[in-house]
Amino acid sequence: MTTPAPPWALLAELTHACPLQCGYCSNPTELTRRSRELTTADWADVFRRAAELGVLHTHLSGGEPLLRRDLEEITRAAVDAGLYTQLVTSGVGLSEERVDALVNAGLHSVQLSVQHADPARSDEIAGRRSFGAKRDAARRVRERGLPLGLNVVLHRHNLDAVAGLIELAVDWDAERIELANTQFYGWGLLNRAALMPTRDQLARAMSEVESLRTRLGSGLDITWVVPDYFSGTPKPCMGGWGAVSLTVTPDGTALPCPAAAALPGLAPPSVLDRPLRWIWEESPAFERYRGTDWMPSPCRTCDRRTEDFGGCRCQAYALTGDPARTDPACALSPDHPTLLALTEPGAEPVRLVPRRPTSPSRGPRS
Repeated sequence: MTTPAPPWALLAELTHACPLQCGYCSNPTELTRRSRELTTADWADVFRRAAELGVLHTHLSGGEPLLRRDLEEITRAAVDAGLYTQLVTSGVGLSEERVDALVNAGLHSVQLSVQHADPARSDEIAGRRSFGAKRDAARRVRERGLPLGLNVVLHRHNLDAVAGLIELAVDWDAERIELANTQFYGWGLLNRAALMPTRDQLARAMSEVESLRTRLGSGLDITWVVPDYFSGTPKPCMGGWGAVSLTVTPDGTALPCPAAAALPGLAPPSVLDRPLRWIWEESPAFERYRGTDWMPSPCRTCDRRTEDFGGCRCQAYALTGDPARTDPACALSPDHPTLLALTEPGAEPVRLVPRRPTSPSRGPRS
């Protein structure tokens, strides 16, 4: 067996608890209880082992990581391990005192989620009043000199606001905005019918993005993540299954991608039971879909097999019930018609099922 190249990124899902109820959330519908979360010491060990493995960058994410009372200690542990740290947050709870404490802990940057450019619409999608907290969080981050990026999950209910969202990023002095069309996993999969955009919406949004890129030039880095349900070309799963990054969930489960826990028979290992190096280099879960040997036809002989690696295993499972099939997002997949049938939403929007909030009162295990 050839030893895989080391990963460069770690997604540290510190908690599934969140004050928002976004129906597009990619967290699993069965959320990890707070009593099962890794401790501060557990996370410090994960970061140390990740750095030894070759990881350079960690995203401190959730849920809402600010609900971890030990977030500052966790951040310091990641920094002390030599990792670049980015806080991925809703901004709710990012007070003046909390920002200062995180800066003192060595936090390097912040990625702030935004649901809509209009405050009322943003609050509606988030399931609670939060737009003002996001605006204040952005100001506090920039006042401390930290790089700020905005992250927007796009769907039927906010695609028409793309121009306003980009202007918002400029107003809030963000360096980057990522416009990521919904990936249908977890709660997003549950709400797929309500979130699915129309082709006209996508065409208008793409045109607006290109126009604003030209007008703004290098003043704002605008990333547009193409929705693969509509592109006919699948994206490589996380840059390739077990190729460039790994995820550690709140209870310590290690995954090749954030949604992989849903795959049948995967049996992902835990960082509490196995060394991170063994997990990355030798575990059956991470080896399952690495490279190209596992591929079925038409992937096995496709010229793009070392570029898209057959697409997303979680998407293949969600659409066909078999994670080893060619991703139906590919126009060459025999299951592509199944996907096409889902890209024509009805005339009337379907009501979103809100993500169930998780109580922040119960802390991680001791």
